[in-house]
Amino acid sequence: MRGSLSRPAAAWPAGGEVGDAGSQVSPAGTSKPQAQRHYGVTSPISLAPPKDIDCIHTQKLIEAMKPFGVFEDEEELNHRMVVLRKLNNLAKEWISELGQSKNLPPSAIANVGGKIFTFGSYRLGVHTKGADIDAVCVAPRHVERSDFFQSFFEKLKHQEEIKNLRAVEDAYVPVVKFEFDGIEIDLVFARLSMATISDNLDLGDDSRLKSLDIRCIRSLNGCRVTDQILRLVPNLENFRLALRAIKLWAKRRGIYSNMLGFLGGVSWAMLVARTCQLYPNALASTLVNKFFLVFSKW
Repeated sequence: MRGSLSRPAAAWPAGGEVGDAGSQVSPAGTSKPQAQRHYGVTSPISLAPPKDIDCIHTQKLIEAMKPFGVFEDEEELNHRMVVLRKLNNLAKEWISELGQSKNLPPSAIANVGGKIFTFGSYRLGVHTKGADIDAVCVAPRHVERSDFFQSFFEKLKHQEEIKNLRAVEDAYVPVVKFEFDGIEIDLVFARLSMATISDNLDLGDDSRLKSLDIRCIRSLNGCRVTDQILRLVPNLENFRLALRAIKLWAKRRGIYSNMLGFLGGVSWAMLVARTCQLYPNALASTLVNKFFLVFSKW
């Protein structure tokens, strides 16, 4: 199942795996079955394990999706990671330079940090060939939003690998769009009330949102929602493959677009995630079937 296993390293956090079904010894020395972890607000509809025929159907599902460019090969995935590393280095370099121009102490400049976080389909691990990458540049408190759209924009403009650079400052979530070595990127900005931004910063911590500008909160929402979805599914591999199938189905039928009044990427992901919670041990082929069963009666 290579198509479902290929993944960008920066985009897939650990965790969210199925709870181990084992046994534990009681004080009396007798063993009792260990309950499987429940995900979501209700208990699962079925805990039935997959059958051999489910494995066959899931493999057929993978083969059926391949002609539609649903899966990237290793070379394309590695290229995305290289581009993101370069962009992350550019952001850190810019934040450090900005600290110097604002007369921050050398000791502070050495530790200001800054980081590019991904979200959307790339972060979920379900992006298709040629898809763009949604990302947010998280900066410490000495960096203003105006700096992002001025000095960082200028820095990007001088990079030979960056093409079609444009800023959309009046959008609901202000964004800078560009192509970085052939990869389309939508980059938003968030300024935290922190002196330094470490590489292991947890954006899921609600305390990070205190006293933030509403535009910064909106910029962080993508990462926070995506990470929460990944934490709340029982099995990441099954979730990703099922979501790829549902996304393909919706796009082929012209109903994949929140701009046109249909559901967008995050909404489809939430529906598939809920299906996974209700059938935590099911393989992707079964999850696709149960998806239509559940939401046709919702």
